[in-house]
Amino acid sequence: MRFNGFESLHDRAKSLGRAKVAVAAAADKEVLEAIKLAEKEGLITPILIGNVFEIKRLAKEIGFSLNGAELIHEPNLKEVAHKAVDAVVNGQAHFLMKGLINSADFLRAVLRPVRGLRTGRLLSHLSGFQVPGFSRLLFVTDGGMNIAPSLTQKKEILENSLDYLKGIGMDRVNVIVLAANEVANPKMPATMDAQALAEMSLAGEFPGAIVEGPLALDGAVSATALKHKGISSQINGAVDLFLVPSIEVGNVLSKSMVYFAGATMAGLLLGAQVPIVFTSRNDTPRSKFMSLSMAALNRG
Repeated sequence: MRFNGFESLHDRAKSLGRAKVAVAAAADKEVLEAIKLAEKEGLITPILIGNVFEIKRLAKEIGFSLNGAELIHEPNLKEVAHKAVDAVVNGQAHFLMKGLINSADFLRAVLRPVRGLRTGRLLSHLSGFQVPGFSRLLFVTDGGMNIAPSLTQKKEILENSLDYLKGIGMDRVNVIVLAANEVANPKMPATMDAQALAEMSLAGEFPGAIVEGPLALDGAVSATALKHKGISSQINGAVDLFLVPSIEVGNVLSKSMVYFAGATMAGLLLGAQVPIVFTSRNDTPRSKFMSLSMAALNRG
């Protein structure tokens, strides 16, 4: 199956019942607006951790009653992420959300050696996009975590995303490993890595997926472009997941879809014991809400 938009993804997540989310440093207006919407929709039960006085002030400002929320007072930003991770480790929450806290402090708690959320796998970022004019959600990895991944790391990043996408019901995932062109060239390491990953796919290393590359963006989304270039493809323009060669490519591709194409974006960190909603300050409350839906659908 494929999702034709975030609404279909949200509806399926909602059908599973409320998921409990631990929000680290929840005293942020945009975060609370997303939590308010997700709680009203019956998607989540929030555990809001941070300065409770500030959380209550902001909640009153946006008309969020907090009646269904659990509040944990922790004004120390060095400790707030640890308490959020504790809630997950202790079984009180299904997944984690980053609020108004430095990313390094947040990840330090996630990856702590004792009672942390490590799995031994690489952490990676998966973004989902609802792009006007496309009949399905598109996904991009990794535009937010790993800067210049090696071939081994790209394989782990791909495996993280495939585990997630198959876990939410996508029975076959079409993956394009992006590069600047379609010819493997030692002078362009991204093309060599793409070819290696495609060969791994042919050898059966990514069950439930078709992985092709190197391929430029036009061939990834357009059967017409492939025909003009004389390229044969099983995916034939029906890509589900873009695996990008570097964080810069992922960042530019993602922001281009949002700012030039009017896409709605959501995203998660994968590779930990639970999904982690890891959003930007620039993300809208709706984007954060859809990120919560992505996490709730794969609560484990």
